[in-house]
Amino acid sequence: MVGLLVASPIFASLAKSHNPFRLIGVGLSVWTFAAAGCGSSIDFWSIAICRMLVGVGEASFISLAAPFIDDNAPAAQKTAWLAMFYMCIPTGVAVGYVYGGLVGSHLNWRYAFWGEAILMLPFAILGFVMKPLQLKGFSPADSKKALASIETAASVEDSEASVISGDVPVGIEGVSNQGSGKSSKIRDPPVSSWFSSDHLMNIELHLIKLTGLSILNQFSRFAKDMKVLLRDEVYVVNVLGYIFYNFVIGAYSYWGPKAGYNIYHMSNADMMFGGITIVCGILGTISGGLILDRMTSTISNAFKLLSAATFLGAVFCFSAFCLKSLYGFIALFSVGELLVFATQAPVNYVCLHCVKPSLRPLSMAISTVSIHIFGDVPSSPLVGIFQDHVNNWRKTALVLTSVFFLAAGVWFIGIFLKSVDRSDENGENQASAHSKANLKPLLSGGEDHCGEA
Repeated sequence: MVGLLVASPIFASLAKSHNPFRLIGVGLSVWTFAAAGCGSSIDFWSIAICRMLVGVGEASFISLAAPFIDDNAPAAQKTAWLAMFYMCIPTGVAVGYVYGGLVGSHLNWRYAFWGEAILMLPFAILGFVMKPLQLKGFSPADSKKALASIETAASVEDSEASVISGDVPVGIEGVSNQGSGKSSKIRDPPVSSWFSSDHLMNIELHLIKLTGLSILNQFSRFAKDMKVLLRDEVYVVNVLGYIFYNFVIGAYSYWGPKAGYNIYHMSNADMMFGGITIVCGILGTISGGLILDRMTSTISNAFKLLSAATFLGAVFCFSAFCLKSLYGFIALFSVGELLVFATQAPVNYVCLHCVKPSLRPLSMAISTVSIHIFGDVPSSPLVGIFQDHVNNWRKTALVLTSVFFLAAGVWFIGIFLKSVDRSDENGENQASAHSKANLKPLLSGGEDHCGEA
């Protein structure tokens, strides 16, 4: 979890200066080597570090996969495609239980990690060898040449400024005197001066300065983008509702079996809660995407579906914990889980479409970080503290389920916000026609420059 939360914003920020498709390849490579490292671990700290790096690998997908899906999905099926992607979460949990059980019972536990690494390796390689897809809102790969030209031009201007100010770079002497009409004379320094301590120190200081400026620019751009996100009312309301939602889901996954065992005396509470969550997670996630596409995918309709599905799901789950019958509980709780999982595609649709394309990776990353830090991570210990205080699992389950009503209320507010679908707006990294028109070729116009001088 630490690796996932730390690396998600980093991958989202790097997408502005590196091809996002290649970043996914980097993330999958880290995931592959980390999984193999878990299988080869020798002590607790080695496996803990490798598990953290697995989260780093996952972070690239968290931030970048959904925007790619949104770009390439048909206009009438965007939410359904997102639902298929997020359906893989409960599906992966189900397959993981089966895979881990089979490998653990027949082979050593290390083979489970090594097998995962082998299965993922081809996908990591494809991330580097395939022709990269372009993400909407980001400059195409060819435009990096233009960007390099701009940076070169800037460095030339900096050099000229340093000459004018009297700070003559090493290797340039006899610069032309504009008042006298004498031609400039450029003479290379002696070879021995290349390795002088002063020259090497100047190079080192220059590299440190460039590195520092690059890091400073990254932080400045990140801060600017975060300010835009936090000022977006639609985005903030959407993520706030998602936090309340995950607060309940996280506690359900951790305390659900124990609560079921104490309230209904289930002998197989783990399998019961796990099976309901997996089946309802798959069916609910797909249904949510299909329903929103049928309603016409808009941010306002997404909020309507989010609030309605969560409210009804909360009613069914709350009613389930009020019943004394085990079979009645299973029936109502299954319907409730089916409804609350219908939110997965719509909530991520809002995250993708309420911001302009260049902010989508960061939007997904901050959403993921927020729902974990403020949602499912603190919910389990808080519910445990509450249960220790009341010593009544039924009351604890009812209070926890009530948080679903808060999520539904927050998303209901989103219906009345002024929402604009920004998915078709130009990205800020794309060069404007005006800037391209004003960009002078670097290798031409030299005579004009001399003439102006």
